[in-house]
Amino acid sequence: MTTMPTNTDTSTLRSYNPSTGDEVGSVPVTPVAEIDNIIAKAQAALPAWQALTPQQRADMLKPAGEKLIAMADELGKLLSLEQGKPIPEGIGEVTGCGSRMAEEVDEVATAVQPDILEDEGVKSTIYYDGYGVCAAITPWNFPMLMPHWTIVPALVAGNTVICKPSEQTPLIADEYVKVLNEFLPEGVLQIVHGEDDQGKALVAGDVNLIAFTGSKNAGQHIMASAANGLKRLILELGSKDPLIVLEGADLDKAAEFGARNALRNCGQVCVSTERIYVQDSVKDLFMDKLLTQVKEFKVADCNEEGASIGPMVMREQKEHVLSQINDAINKGAKLIHGNEPMGGNFVSPTVLDDCTHDMDIMTVETFGPVVCVSGVSSADEAVEKANDTEYGLGAVVFGEDETARSVGRKLTAGMVGVNRSLGGASGSPWVGARHSGYSYHSGPMGHRQFCQVRVVSTNEE
Repeated sequence: MTTMPTNTDTSTLRSYNPSTGDEVGSVPVTPVAEIDNIIAKAQAALPAWQALTPQQRADMLKPAGEKLIAMADELGKLLSLEQGKPIPEGIGEVTGCGSRMAEEVDEVATAVQPDILEDEGVKSTIYYDGYGVCAAITPWNFPMLMPHWTIVPALVAGNTVICKPSEQTPLIADEYVKVLNEFLPEGVLQIVHGEDDQGKALVAGDVNLIAFTGSKNAGQHIMASAANGLKRLILELGSKDPLIVLEGADLDKAAEFGARNALRNCGQVCVSTERIYVQDSVKDLFMDKLLTQVKEFKVADCNEEGASIGPMVMREQKEHVLSQINDAINKGAKLIHGNEPMGGNFVSPTVLDDCTHDMDIMTVETFGPVVCVSGVSSADEAVEKANDTEYGLGAVVFGEDETARSVGRKLTAGMVGVNRSLGGASGSPWVGARHSGYSYHSGPMGHRQFCQVRVVSTNEE
């Protein structure tokens, strides 16, 4: 197994290729003692930034999108070397952020325009103002997209931002912030590098809003720390997304979706399919089709042509996934495919059948390339098992249209796809329920989560 070198230099954060263990690059660690000064700089930049209109702020960011597109090959390769995903996917992530920039900033600017309400003798103007300083604490699985989803709406809404990216992927986040800062005033966007100490200091500092994507446990610690200052929170946390496959489903499409959504990005996706409940009457045929799809995935280094998925981002994540697989097999799950020994941080795509809820792999977030299947006798049983979780980010149902829609409405997830992925129409928010989220983001509704609502009422003549 690839062992990452021990970093004894506490002033430098080194980033390693998860496939090989080779160093990709490094950034200076931000001293904890400097974080209050960084926050003060962000506070000082606020008045001039908030004096601009939302559209003026949006227009400043549009050239950054063009720059990202121009640098997509260079930055995409860096992203892949650092995170492990195949290079075409890394380039696609950068290109996607750049190509959507103009549309996204305009959408935010429109969403935070004032609304006007009128009735007999009263005119109320509802303003959407930035909270102040936003601490954006972002993960490693989509190391440009996740900062992008937070930083862009926060800035256009009128906040200044301090980004603290994952210590696993600091290089690409640093480059992203550099590109945006070519077009922003001093102090409006800053970056902090480090591990837990830097994150804790940022949360404890004089920030007004904390936007975090990561684990439930980390989110709980952030919420507890933020309580003293009653700081506003946007938290996207863990998940254990189910897929339900019922009689009448298009089994080809269901199997294709199940395999792809469980395995893409090596299963390191917040809405990855981690549990599949299949009605017994169609289970055998579905399993045949699912296995065919899974066998199409090629595990390889990000540089290798034809790679479908790369390695886990770190050794600890691989050990977690293998531990869950072994626990499930020991408790009676049938190994249908995979679980082959692999070097480095690689995990072979694995299919387990007859999974039950006394197995950690059906209740605890996996975040790895494992497809877990369980048979159910009816739609009602599928709903009961799908809802037997503390989480509620996404869920998907395949079945006869009317039945599938009915089942979808009974699920406790924040986002549900019926005979398709859970991604909503343009403008839909990205929202989790239960322990998967607190507040939400994206779309006009989500953009306003970065704002303090103020109502100013006057007499109407």
